[in-house]
Amino acid sequence: MRASADFSTEQGAEGATTLVFSGPMTVSALGTLDHRLRALEGPFAAIDISHATRIDTVGAWTAWSLSQRLGAPLTGASPEAERLIAAISAVDDNTSSVEGHRLPILLRVPDHVGQVMSGLGQGMLLVLGFLGQIVLASGVLLRHPSRFRLRALVHQMELMGVNALAIIGLMSFLVGIVIAQQGAVQLRQFGAEIYTVNLVGRLSLRELGILMTAIMVAGRSGSAFAAQLGTMKLTEEIDAMRTIGVSPIEALVIPRLLATMLMMPLLGTYSAVIGIIGGAALSALTLGIPFFTFLARIQEVVPVHDVWVGLIKGPVFGLIVATSGCFQGLQVKSDAEEVGTRTTAAVVMAIFMVIVLDAFFAVFFSEVGWG
Repeated sequence: MRASADFSTEQGAEGATTLVFSGPMTVSALGTLDHRLRALEGPFAAIDISHATRIDTVGAWTAWSLSQRLGAPLTGASPEAERLIAAISAVDDNTSSVEGHRLPILLRVPDHVGQVMSGLGQGMLLVLGFLGQIVLASGVLLRHPSRFRLRALVHQMELMGVNALAIIGLMSFLVGIVIAQQGAVQLRQFGAEIYTVNLVGRLSLRELGILMTAIMVAGRSGSAFAAQLGTMKLTEEIDAMRTIGVSPIEALVIPRLLATMLMMPLLGTYSAVIGIIGGAALSALTLGIPFFTFLARIQEVVPVHDVWVGLIKGPVFGLIVATSGCFQGLQVKSDAEEVGTRTTAAVVMAIFMVIVLDAFFAVFFSEVGWG
């Protein structure tokens, strides 16, 4: 017959009452005592569990929670019971510190802003450390070129470059149509529809071609980098690489970094050309400008330095996108949910930095006479 838990009260010499548990304090034995324990009212001088024959996590939680509710100390705990009670009290203290301490509503916003700014500062330090690791790994590869993984580089160039041609081409073609259509509507008011060629050509080659490509690559490849590396962190593949003496920065990060920096100028130029073709197609259909006349006019009205502006931006935007994706992926520590969070952060971080740097480039090139 299975033993059951029970409790009783004992009167001390000075009239103090002690609550005494007996029998096994386990999940199967305590079920019948629940309603009686809830009805207990103090005061009690102590809760004695020295007569408990066995105790598990439920029994330890029952004794500890009863001690907290009645304000009576636990006595007679075995070493096993003390370990369980200490673990339960530590978890409860952490939960209480998070949920119980809630600032007044007028202080929550400043507190949140302060936490965000503190997190930004810590994040900047982590990014700088990550860039330092990349520089060190690049130096090692320069001294030992045989360690460079050329196959990985070619594979990443195919994944983020060649496989993206279709979606980037479609996007750029439609953007070129939109620019031509909206530009023609505004210029028609001044009888200057012919300048639609200038608008489409300069915007595509100088700004929108490389900018839209960077945003597309950030959403497509930057997120993939973060998810891939984050999953590898969770499955301990990266730890295994370090164990066998393989640097994750050399094997995983640098090929992705170089592939993005090499392919971004090519994709940006491709995007600009397709955007111009889209504008030429719309102009031929609605503005009466022949398709090939539009393309020939592009060569006359678009200065060569606009092409160079797009080519210079390409590797810089590629560096930002790849660094953001790889950095966020390598920060994954806990669970699969964090992989999704870090992937989202990689895309947001990359797009934000790309737009900020694009504004910086606009001012810089204007100051040097390439405006």
